[in-house]
Amino acid sequence: MRHWRPSPPCPSPAYARQPTAAPGAFDLPPDEAAAAVAPAPVVVSPCSHRKSHCHIRRMGAPLQAAFVLAARRPFIEEPPQVLNIRICGNSFPKRLVIFYSRSEVVHLVHLPVVRRPREKRVPVPQQLSTPVVASSVLVPQRPPSIAVAVVAPLCSASGRRRREQSTEQPPTHPRGAMSVAFVGADGLSLKLAASFLRSGARVRCFVPEADRPRPASAALEQVDLDGLLRCASPAEAARDAALVIVLTDADVVDDLFFGAEGIAKGLCAGSVVLIQSTLLPSQLEKLGQKLADEKKDVFLMDGYIFSGLSDELKQQIVVIASGRQDVTERARQFFHGLDKTVYFAEGEFCTSSTIRVVNDLLEGIHFVASIEAMYLGVRAGIHPSIIYDIISNAAGSSRIFVELVPKLMSEDPLLIDFLNSAKKNASRVMDMAKSVTFPLPLLGAAYQQLIHGSSAVIGGGSASPLKVWEAAFGVNIVDAASQQIYDASKLADQLVMESKAAKRIGFIGLGAMGFGMASHLLKSGFYVVAYDVYEPTMARFADLGGSTKGSPEEVAKDVEILIIMVANEFQADSVLYGNAGAVPVLSTGTSVILSSTVSPGFMIRLNRRLEAECREIKLVDAPVSGGVKRAADGTLTIMASGTDEALHCTGSVLSVLSEKLYIIKGGCGAASSVKMVNQLLAGVHIASAAEAMAFAARLNLRTRRVFEILQHARGYSWMFGNRVPHMLDNDYTPYSAVDIFVKDLGIVSCESSNSRIPVHVSSIAHQLFISGSASGWGRYDDAAVVKVYETLTGVKVEGKPPMISKEDVLNSLPAEWPEDPIDDLVSIASRSNKKILVVLDDDPTGTQTVHDIEVLTEWTVEALVEQFLKLPTCFFILTNSRSMTCDKAMLLVQTICRNLEAAAKNVPGVSYTVVLRGDSTLRGHFPEEADAAVSVLGEMDAWIICPFFLQGGRYTINDIHYVAESDRLIPAGETEFAKDAAFGYKSSNLRQWVEEKTKGRVSENQVSTISITLLRTQGPNAVCQHLCSLEKGSVCIVNAASDKDIAVFASGMIQAELKGKRFLCRTAASFVSARIGIKPKPPICPNDLGLKRALTGGLIVVGSYVPKTTKQVDELRSQCGQSLRVIEVSVEMVSMKSTEDRDQEISRVIEVGNACIQSRKDTLIVTSRQLITGKTPEESLEINYKVSSALVEIVRRIDSKPHYIIAKGGITSSDIATKALEARRAKVMGQALAGVPLWQLGPESRFPGVPYIVFPGNVGDSSALAEVVRNWASSSRSSTKELLLNAEKGGYAVGAFNVYNLEGIEAVVAAAEAEKSPAILQIHPSALKQGGVPLVACCVAAAEQSSVPITVHYDHGTSKSDLLQALEMGFDSVMVDGSHLTLGENILFTKCISSLAHAKGLLVEAELGRLSGSEDGLTVDEYEARFTDVAQAEGFIDDTGIDALAVCIGNVHGKYPPSGPALRMDLLRDLRALTLKKGVSLVLHGASGLPHVLVKHHGVDTSSHYRLDR
Repeated sequence: MRHWRPSPPCPSPAYARQPTAAPGAFDLPPDEAAAAVAPAPVVVSPCSHRKSHCHIRRMGAPLQAAFVLAARRPFIEEPPQVLNIRICGNSFPKRLVIFYSRSEVVHLVHLPVVRRPREKRVPVPQQLSTPVVASSVLVPQRPPSIAVAVVAPLCSASGRRRREQSTEQPPTHPRGAMSVAFVGADGLSLKLAASFLRSGARVRCFVPEADRPRPASAALEQVDLDGLLRCASPAEAARDAALVIVLTDADVVDDLFFGAEGIAKGLCAGSVVLIQSTLLPSQLEKLGQKLADEKKDVFLMDGYIFSGLSDELKQQIVVIASGRQDVTERARQFFHGLDKTVYFAEGEFCTSSTIRVVNDLLEGIHFVASIEAMYLGVRAGIHPSIIYDIISNAAGSSRIFVELVPKLMSEDPLLIDFLNSAKKNASRVMDMAKSVTFPLPLLGAAYQQLIHGSSAVIGGGSASPLKVWEAAFGVNIVDAASQQIYDASKLADQLVMESKAAKRIGFIGLGAMGFGMASHLLKSGFYVVAYDVYEPTMARFADLGGSTKGSPEEVAKDVEILIIMVANEFQADSVLYGNAGAVPVLSTGTSVILSSTVSPGFMIRLNRRLEAECREIKLVDAPVSGGVKRAADGTLTIMASGTDEALHCTGSVLSVLSEKLYIIKGGCGAASSVKMVNQLLAGVHIASAAEAMAFAARLNLRTRRVFEILQHARGYSWMFGNRVPHMLDNDYTPYSAVDIFVKDLGIVSCESSNSRIPVHVSSIAHQLFISGSASGWGRYDDAAVVKVYETLTGVKVEGKPPMISKEDVLNSLPAEWPEDPIDDLVSIASRSNKKILVVLDDDPTGTQTVHDIEVLTEWTVEALVEQFLKLPTCFFILTNSRSMTCDKAMLLVQTICRNLEAAAKNVPGVSYTVVLRGDSTLRGHFPEEADAAVSVLGEMDAWIICPFFLQGGRYTINDIHYVAESDRLIPAGETEFAKDAAFGYKSSNLRQWVEEKTKGRVSENQVSTISITLLRTQGPNAVCQHLCSLEKGSVCIVNAASDKDIAVFASGMIQAELKGKRFLCRTAASFVSARIGIKPKPPICPNDLGLKRALTGGLIVVGSYVPKTTKQVDELRSQCGQSLRVIEVSVEMVSMKSTEDRDQEISRVIEVGNACIQSRKDTLIVTSRQLITGKTPEESLEINYKVSSALVEIVRRIDSKPHYIIAKGGITSSDIATKALEARRAKVMGQALAGVPLWQLGPESRFPGVPYIVFPGNVGDSSALAEVVRNWASSSRSSTKELLLNAEKGGYAVGAFNVYNLEGIEAVVAAAEAEKSPAILQIHPSALKQGGVPLVACCVAAAEQSSVPITVHYDHGTSKSDLLQALEMGFDSVMVDGSHLTLGENILFTKCISSLAHAKGLLVEAELGRLSGSEDGLTVDEYEARFTDVAQAEGFIDDTGIDALAVCIGNVHGKYPPSGPALRMDLLRDLRALTLKKGVSLVLHGASGLPHVLVKHHGVDTSSHYRLDR
């Protein structure tokens, strides 16, 4: 909700006509306003768009004063505002509320001024505020003001058009007040009516006799209905009403609407009807159609009105309305500004009533579960008040339980109404389920119980259900409640004060809960010796300073208290009495605390067994509740029972472990009975949550929205709030497994059977958990019981974010600012060339959008002075603070800022702006780092928040920050990034995000915004003006959807800086490049850096855990699996195991990694993909540190110099650069891929010159990492085509040498490496016959290991069969020699081989013309030689598709005659021109006999580029 602060009184009329600092606030001086206003209604209407102000016209009695709203601007729809108009210098007895939109007449409604504290606002909960952009009416004490409430919901352009097409205005009463009608009433609707009355509306109501509330209702007695007009018929109530709220049942709705005096008779044009009923959706649709047929200009909405019960909405009336978007938006104005009322538009017609159905399902199940739990607990001997007090604050609590149980214990007469309402609602839900063919086993059983409970009849009327339940359960709960009560928590307090001290504790069972409990005892000063069957857990405990033993027997020796925290009764019995059990060695007087969830019967039997030992061994029944985190924090809820002596001996330990400790009278078994009741309710509530959410999915509701709404409703339970998020996220990481409730509800089933208590609903829930376990989900989180419903019905409960089309949203925005501000940026910056942008980067990925910028990894004053002296436009300081704890990050930022201040003083004239570059998905230490910077640099004029990052798909639109996923936009708060263990958040709206992260220190209404509309329609000057108008210390959000938007903002910001303004920026990477005017350049490839041929493999290190990274790693393995060596680092080994295990794992990875890189294998070192998090953000950061430090050590100890290095993840890339590679500075060369920086490390680093690619964890699609690896991969060898193309570009010839043995191969390669020249190894057919496959293999191996490009060529293939064999032997290219054939035969022969070779990726050379001379036994007489004909050559190339042409210009094989070579250089030039034209290489055989001078002169100096055979 946005609130705008009223502006101060204005000094002059001229000032009054200008906008003040508070958007939408204007003042009117006395000469433009009268001192009083007549009670006549006033309507303010927008004038033509060609004008920029409004006119006021009168209706009814004349006004004594006219008001001119001198806005000097047209109406706008964003941002939504509260416009305050103050009558300066005069008292003003009325409050005027004005509703307007672009096309609708604006209504001024006279309301009495209500004296309230200054700026008291109606709160709107965060959960409901995202789709409802509303503003509250401010009612300041002095001077009074006119509050203009403008409601402008975020909607598409098409949505606005639909809204604008509705031209009818809400009807008002003849005297000006809005008229509201209520037909049907209950306590809640009467409270809503009272709220309307307080707002000044005229309210009428018709209440059927049967619906009239009981006069004795205490709630209604508090409702002030003064002014309510009671009507004799629905038609009378609805007459002339702008809003009609109808509450009715299905059986009377037709008569209520269409009877002789029905609602339809009184409805006027433009009326909105909001109906809350028991109608099914199909019935509602028919009602809507019938009403439309009879009253075409009336609008019907479906409603769900309930009392908010959450802490956020306590005592608020929540109105959920659904229908056509234009209708729900039209209705919003009626509810806007009502005190204690929240209006929420949700979905299409019938959505609201369908959400109510889901709530009713939960209410019905919770009702019956509460009955079963209470009677079972009372039957077990527990006082009902004790059960109520404990369960109300435990995991088994629900709002129905809290409301129902007191009525149950006191035999409240309203219990009958409660029961009948639950039964009626459950019947409707069952009908709905039947209509959509969906099974509701829990509600089905509950419904039968509700029917049974309402079956008691006395004198023809319903009697209290207590009689029915007393007969069924054999317990009179009212009598039980009247028994003497005790305070279980006070007994606990008394126990703790009187308990005996104990120091030596034995602990058996270090599971999730047990480990936390044992470690907390250790921290609290107890000596703890522990045992668990899982040795790694014992090693962890030993690392904390605890003592461990090899068996329960060893643990139990000489301890004062033995705590058992195992999974079930079997394990408890085993550790006490099994092989090497504890009981035989327990000292006399030892106390045993059993904290496992077991049956009361087991505790009773165990106590008897221990008493039979006759060693005064004392047993305490002490089940716990609260979860893993509370166990570690010592804040569990513990129910304890046993003898007084046993409790006194253990009280000190129980107190340390608990936040809430209850002492239950009744001896061993009593506490387990209370825990059993809690588990009954908890298990049923989880299962009912699964049934409800699956049913919601079948009803096509947005499950996440249903969850958010029902958090405030009556059907909520603790388990619903805790477990449904797991279902929505499809995340079943076990906190409490399905199998636990198989066990716990099994205990309920067994004990209820023994007590002869029927528990129908909990038995069904038990079967659901058993079904889940049988399906293989037993070890999943217990929320996975929803998968039973999903599997059975085919629905998916997972609450995927709403589909927002990226294309539609971006297309709906105004056109971009027409000018390119980047050039202006450069010229403006040149005027202040000593203003340097210093970017403190919390991980290395901030260099994603820049190039030719330096990065420092050290920040001494000397290093900073050196950098300032260079006068760069910008430089980065890599802080890597995101990997640190908050305190360390703040200290680091303060240190750097102090050093910057000191360095700047040493360089005359230098000034700088600090940018805190953070994550574009809003993770990081905000506002702590900003606070740290300000504490050193002084208060800034404003903090700039700008997380836009185009390459990563991050957009900020209407203050909502989005993450693009494929073709849709997802609010950032609904992505996996918002669930970050260390930096998680809820808000997608950046103003709310600021309030959330600052913990309310900066409220959202204090956050200023620069909209996309301003950037695109008013440009940099407007940005400058806005920034200059901000109050000192403001926070400003920058919206952006393109790089142009950021450039416009940056230009305006520079203008403001030139005027002396100082800003601290918290931004993503895009802002930096825009701010310094860097224009993007294409991604860099290895050739751009002039890298030599790789002799080693590349190194890819992956530490990031975001789901996107995991997908990218999977795709990399899929695409590059054959050429990639994957080494997985066990996260558990390096972060959770012993130091020895950690060192062993690191050494293993180093050894394998070195070998792979040395053998020219691209090597992926990746952490295991199972995410391990700590119990707190600090513990999660500690685990991250251990993993990162392990990767650092691995890379630091790898000796083989990689061809390139890719580091995936911000923390990973920073630590590897600074710690493993020891780089103190680097230069950003550009990007290897959009958003993926490529660094050149400084000469001081371990591997200078090696490209270092910083790959962020959250950038790119699933194939992005594979694409970068393919671009930089160490290829086995160059192809002949690449070799010749490079020669073409470089202006040199490539030598081709015939080889016959290993010595010849070594000689050619050695010479090529010495000359740093590429070469071709040729094998003649005769040599191949002698050397065979081994000769080819030697050539290929030599080519692969060479440091210069070498390829292997099959020369002079004259036989088709020989050529076909050569194609399969590993050659890079082949020569098809058909020179002995006629031209036609040569073409056919060459074309055949060419097509086959090209299919295998081989280059094809062919010969046209014929050389004389001898080569490898082949002799061609001089008379047979033929020069190459240029005309024939052109046709030959076209017909055969060859890649290289060997020609004859007088060159010969072997020795030239004594007179020397007679070369036709003119023919060579013509042939060269032809091959250039055709794009083929030119080959000259017979170069071995040519003089060196001739080769150099004609081969290079004439720029003729050949392959020369020698």
